[in-house]
Amino acid sequence: MINEIHDDAKGRMSKSVENLESNFAKIRTGRAHPSILDAVMVEYYGSEVPISQVANINIEDARTLVVQPWEQPMVAPIEKAIMQSELGVNPVSNGHMLRIPMPPLTEERRKEFIRLARAEAESARVAIRNVRRDANSDLKDLNKDKEITDDELRRAEENIQKTTDSFIAEIDKLLSEKEASLMEI
Repeated sequence: MINEIHDDAKGRMSKSVENLESNFAKIRTGRAHPSILDAVMVEYYGSEVPISQVANINIEDARTLVVQPWEQPMVAPIEKAIMQSELGVNPVSNGHMLRIPMPPLTEERRKEFIRLARAEAESARVAIRNVRRDANSDLKDLNKDKEITDDELRRAEENIQKTTDSFIAEIDKLLSEKEASLMEI
């Protein structure tokens, strides 16, 4: 019973870290990366779909993305969707494909992205602490129902705390890596 609670908590904590990693991928650095366009949705036969489902997205060089739609009429809707997104990029169309040059980040924009990254990391930490609280609550309920002893409760809570600390450390490591890549010129 204790192991099930611990395993469930560990799984939920790792999902929080995965979610943080995907959120960090959306915060752009100065380099071109196809994941920058993941959040951009385009109208395709009456429904909103991610650009990656209607086009190939490739890296031409360190600061340029190339979007090659599978259907030629999709060039204009993709261009419109990218321009309406809040990415701060201007696609250049040649009628068959789009080139998206990534502008260099200003110091102010870098600091804004770092603030955003720190906020994402803090929300992931809060999510992990909530998982810890839920697991400890479940353990205390077991103790109250006399299914586990006080010693087992204390050991299980220490285990949950160690797991929590390791996931918080992983979040801190991811945040420092993201900050370093954002400050890179």
